[in-house]
Parts: sequence; C-alpha cells; structure tokens
Amino acid sequence: MGIQNFFQQVGLPEQKYYENDVVFPVVLSPTTKTITFSDFEVAIKAEMPWLDSLLLKNGVILFRDFPVNTPTDFNNVMKAFGYPEAPYIGGRAPRTQVVDRVYTANETPPEKRIPFHHEMAYCPEYPSKICFFCEVEPGSGGQTPIVLSHVICEKMKEKYPEFVAKLEEHGVTYIIFTGDEDQLSSSTGRSWKRAYDTDDKKVAEERAAKLGTRLEWIGNAAKVIAGPMPAIRFDKETQRKTWFNNLTGPVHGSRKVHDKGAFAELGNGEAVDDDIMEDCMRMLDEECVVIPWKKGDVMLVNNLMVLHSRDPLLKPPRRVLASLCK
Repeated sequence: MGIQNFFQQVGLPEQKYYENDVVFPVVLSPTTKTITFSDFEVAIKAEMPWLDSLLLKNGVILFRDFPVNTPTDFNNVMKAFGYPEAPYIGGRAPRTQVVDRVYTANETPPEKRIPFHHEMAYCPEYPSKICFFCEVEPGSGGQTPIVLSHVICEKMKEKYPEFVAKLEEHGVTYIIFTGDEDQLSSSTGRSWKRAYDTDDKKVAEERAAKLGTRLEWIGNAAKVIAGPMPAIRFDKETQRKTWFNNLTGPVHGSRKVHDKGAFAELGNGEAVDDDIMEDCMRMLDEECVVIPWKKGDVMLVNNLMVLHSRDPLLKPPRRVLASLCK
C-alpha cells in the first residue's frame, strides 16, 4: 500500500510556509472515506521511512480524518510508528496513565494557559517526539499551538545577540518547589513522589541526580534544581540551532502563566530579563500555528524542532491524550 493510494497531503488555512518547501505542519488525510483502522496501521508501518522524512523536514505531521476513535486505537497507532516509549521520570506535568503508553496530556485546569516549551527540556534525556490524540473535540479554545524552534532562535539572536550568547555559554537552571502530593492548579505541579516514582526521599535524590537534578528538602516538600541545562540546542540532522528551553514558562509579568513555585535563571545565577522574555512570548505568538482540534486528530511532533503549548479552554469538554517517544 503506497502513499499514492492511501495518504494525501491537504492544505489548511492555518499552515505556514517557509524556505526549502517546508510546510508547517504537514497535514495528511486518507484518499478514501472507506478505510478501516487496520488499513491505517498497515499504511503507517509501510510508509515509516517517508513519514520520518516528512517529520524531519517539517517538524509536525497532523493526521486528520483517519478512523482513530479511542485511547486503545491511539496506543495502536503509537505501536505502528514503532518508536520506543520515553520514560517520564522527572517529568513535572501532572499526568495519568490511560492505557499502556498513552497518558493524559496535562491535568492542569483546562482554563489555564500552558506556555510554549520543549517537552522535558529541563532534563538531560528528553523525548525526541511527542504525539497527541484528540479523543474529545473542544467546544471552543483548548488548541495546541506549535512553533518551529529554529525560527525563534534566529529571531532572538538577531534582536538580542548578547543575551543569546549568554544562554549558549551558561545554559539555564530551572527551579521549582513541589510537595508530596500533586498540585493540579500548576502545569508543573507533579509531586516529587510521582515525578521520581518513589516515596523514599533518598531514592528520589538518586533518581534526580541521574537527571542532572538535585533536591533540597523543606519538610515533605522539595526544591528541585535542574541544571544548568543547555538553552540553545544544535541539531546535527538539520544543522540548525533551536530555542531549546522553557524560559517563557516562569517569566514574570502580565502574562505570567506559572505559579510562584517555578523559576528560571541563567546557569551562572544571573536573572533572566523579564522584558526580553515578554518579547520572546510575542515572537512565539506571531510565529505559531494554531489549528483547532478535530475529533480523531493525531499530531506527531518532533520535540527537537518544535515548541508546543496549550490555549485556555473556552467551552468544554476537551480530552487530548499524549504519548512520549525516545
């Protein structure tokens, strides 16, 4: 079964077009309305080299109008892709396992904005890909904006060369305060017990240390200090530098989206300029693509190339699931 008789590229008004024929994101739909889920699985397996090349070139593939209806269907799609599952040890977002390698995307209250980020950029080992599945289409809002990270890196370097040079030299340190129970009001509110899969402080310290993170205890709460971590990443496959950090999360100011328990600073201890971060958020908003979710959508994201976020849900319901890949 070849792409010529199964997959077709379609256009959406929200897509962006860049040099070298980059379409962001690529949108694939079936060529016939009579396909079965089994057909979709077979086609994915048969066309993985082509799909991988599309993902590397364009950063995101949105599969639309395929018969993916349940979390189990989505789990089988992930198996068809063949990517190994990435562990979520040290991850900060509250999540719950739904089936096998499928989890809730983020359990922060849906009316809250989640800032642009690369998944687990605060860890030395991060997923190479993250895949989303829309099980329940939002009534309004609740989109998952995406943006090409190298575009943001280039714009930031052009406007703030000294700041970007400092980031390249010193990296960034992420600091959060977390208790022994999940705080669902925060997008970084996962408890240290769940983050490190233990209720033993010593074991948590050992597992954190393997991730380049140290824990300082304040009663039953932990101050989690991750880094310094690289803030600008050079991608050997694309030969580009990317804005590989989560600096726009803890930023202070009118659009602050995290609670007071999350901070970021340069790896040398220097404070991050709030005004620069405000301007960076403006760039992210200008360059991002926002495609409203449609039930059954599967969005495969190259986490090394693309930042993603979540817009506030304006009209429930909404249920978007996620799976992480090495």
